[in-house]
Amino acid sequence: MGFNGENYPGVKAPPNESAGFRLNHTMLRVKDPEKSLAFYTHVLGMTVLRRLDFEEMQFSLYFLTKVQPDQTVPDDKSERTVWTFGQTGILEFTHNWGTEHQEDFSYHDGNAQPQGFGHICFSVPDLDTAIAWFDANDVTYVKRPEQGKMRDVAFIKDVDGYWIEIVEAARLGHLGD
Repeated sequence: MGFNGENYPGVKAPPNESAGFRLNHTMLRVKDPEKSLAFYTHVLGMTVLRRLDFEEMQFSLYFLTKVQPDQTVPDDKSERTVWTFGQTGILEFTHNWGTEHQEDFSYHDGNAQPQGFGHICFSVPDLDTAIAWFDANDVTYVKRPEQGKMRDVAFIKDVDGYWIEIVEAARLGHLGD
């Protein structure tokens, strides 16, 4: 029998009714999509899968992911939309039109008081190489990997101030011992 998850108070066995459920995307509100898209596509290497505009409600959605070499993304917009909503690891940006022109406008990053949302995380193949790339691109750090008690974990900020954890999986086996 395979791994069935760690067990703690409150954990219940997944019911048959939830078979096939999968986490598709996480949404972040962005002030200026041009700046956010530049950061996530250039610095983090993501690909924009779809943009959906909702003119009546004056907002747009952008769906981004790290396309893997073995994935085939449909060219047809309708097929790509269906494909996008069937994936895992999607990042959705919601842009409320006009916020990019409001100088004093910002979204709560979830880490200032009162705390709520914390961060998203990217796993990288080589943390040192990633840090050099971030340095070359003037990325803002919350914490470098050599700082604090949790070594080998970095936190950077995107253009809206959201925190992004950066880890190299091979360096984390000792956690939770």
